[in-house]
Amino acid sequence: MDFNSLIAHPEVLLLVLAPVFFICILLEWYVGDRQNKLPVNARYHLPEVLCNFGLAAMHQLTDILTGLLIAKLYLMFFGWRLFDIEMNVGSFIALMVAQDFCYYWFHRASHRIRWMWAAHVAHHSSENMNFSTAFRQSLMYPLAGMWLFWLPLVIVGFDPNWVVFVVLLNLGLQFFVHTQAVKSLGMLEWVINTPSHHRVHHGRNPQYIDKNYAGILIIWDRLFGTFEKEVETVQYGITKPINSFNPLVVTFTEWRDMLAECFAANRTLSQRLSALFAPPKTQKPEIPSQVELTHTQVIKDKS
Repeated sequence: MDFNSLIAHPEVLLLVLAPVFFICILLEWYVGDRQNKLPVNARYHLPEVLCNFGLAAMHQLTDILTGLLIAKLYLMFFGWRLFDIEMNVGSFIALMVAQDFCYYWFHRASHRIRWMWAAHVAHHSSENMNFSTAFRQSLMYPLAGMWLFWLPLVIVGFDPNWVVFVVLLNLGLQFFVHTQAVKSLGMLEWVINTPSHHRVHHGRNPQYIDKNYAGILIIWDRLFGTFEKEVETVQYGITKPINSFNPLVVTFTEWRDMLAECFAANRTLSQRLSALFAPPKTQKPEIPSQVELTHTQVIKDKS
C-alpha cells in the first residue's frame, strides 16, 4: 500500500503497523518472561493477552463501522471550514501538534467525565504493564464522543482523511510507551511522553491518579498542572477492579454500573446527571483483586 492509499484509507494504519507491534511484543516477552529481566507485572499471561487482543479487535472493527458515519459528519463540517489548508511538511507538523493538544483534552475528559471514563476504563483495568496493554481499547469510544474532539481540526480546515490519519498515528506511537523495559529517555523526558511518564498515568497510587494525560508531547501536562514524575513504584490498575479477562465484561462493566446508578429509584435529576457526567469515584481496594490472585497463582505454577 502506497502513502496516498494510506491517506485515502487511514483506518488501516494500525493494521499496517501491526508487524512492528508484534515484533516489539516478542522482544519484550523474551526479555521479561524468558530472561527474567523485567518486573513480575511486566510479564505476559495468556488469559490477559487474549483479552487484550480481543479488545483490540473489537475496537478496530467498531472504528471501521462507525467511521463511515463519522466520515460523513466530518465531510459536512469540512464544507464549512474556515481555511483551505494545503498539506505539506509544515502543515503536517502543525496538524500533529494541534491534534496532540486536542488529544490531551480528550484524555483528560476521559478521566474526569464518567460517561467517557466508562469507555476508557477498559484501557486502565489491567494490573500489568507491557506492550500488549496498549491493545486494551474500547469499542465504546464512538458512543463516548471521542470523535468530537477532532472536529475543531476539520472546521479549521484540515482534510478529514489527514485528521483521521494523524489521530491513528498518535495512537500508534503511544504503543511504544506501554513498557517497563525503558526506564528513562534522558532530556527527552522534558518534552515527549515516555514510558516512565505513561507508567505513572496507569498507576492507582493516589499521587498518580489523573496525571500525565499526554499523547506524544508531555508539555501539555507541564503547562496545565497534571504532570507527575515517576518516583514511587507504580501499582497498575484501577481502584475498583473489574476482575475479569473476558473482553465483554471488561468493556461493559462500568457502563452497567453507571446506568444502574443513573436509573436507580428515588433519584433526583441532578443525581442522575451526576451519575453520568460527574468525575468517576475512586476507592481504596481492601483485598487483592481476582486478577491479582490469578496472576499470583500463575507465577507460583511457573516456579
